[in-house]
Amino acid sequence: MEKNGLEHRFRERKIGLWIAGVSGFLFFSFFLAPLLLAEGTVPELNGRANAIDFASSNGTLSHGNSPQGMAHQHADGSIHYHDSFVWSDLDPYTGFVYAFGDLNCHQNHERSWEINGNQMPVCTRDVGIFFGLMIGGLLFSRRAFNRWTVRDTCLSMLPDEWLTDVYVKNRRTIAWLACGVVLCVPLIIDGFTQLLTSYESNNLARPLTGAPFGLGLAVLIGAMIASRAEKFEGAGAVLLPGNARFELQKKPEEE
Repeated sequence: MEKNGLEHRFRERKIGLWIAGVSGFLFFSFFLAPLLLAEGTVPELNGRANAIDFASSNGTLSHGNSPQGMAHQHADGSIHYHDSFVWSDLDPYTGFVYAFGDLNCHQNHERSWEINGNQMPVCTRDVGIFFGLMIGGLLFSRRAFNRWTVRDTCLSMLPDEWLTDVYVKNRRTIAWLACGVVLCVPLIIDGFTQLLTSYESNNLARPLTGAPFGLGLAVLIGAMIASRAEKFEGAGAVLLPGNARFELQKKPEEE
């Protein structure tokens, strides 16, 4: 019997490995794709987040290749015009990776790394986030247990001895939120300080703050999929730290 009261945790392991596998494929592809392309294939880009900019050289879905989209103002105030770039002209693998980056990332050149003379498909913050997603998925596959709710499944990643007082005093929500805050605050502080002040982050701080956020996101996604109440005979069958037990509240009988 596992520490949550079930006979096995095959499902949690599979979910974690899927998260790690998908995230790891993308993470390593961010480095491999520009390395496989000929030097200078990908110029300095400046796109938009959550929008397609470089699907074609003209016509639809080509904002990034328009005169307006190709002009980029650097931090020193100078205007730089990047060359045209079309990911649909690439081979299927590198085209897919750069299309993913085009859709999901702003692809700001000053916030991205270059490999082999080619800008990477996503910015350094996203590189950190996907690294965190990969590590979070691996950790989830090894440590997570279905404990009825998303909150308690997330907390199962921590050693039970750390959580004894938390469960005895029923401070699970506080502990869960505190873990989320610890993982998200570095990114929030770095990102919003940059947005609201003259502070400009750098390409070392961005991945370092993105990685904890990605790790927390992986655990949350895994817990949302893995937490299943129907796997237990009842709430009282869930084993919790400190010998605590769930107890479902009953509605008072109508007179």
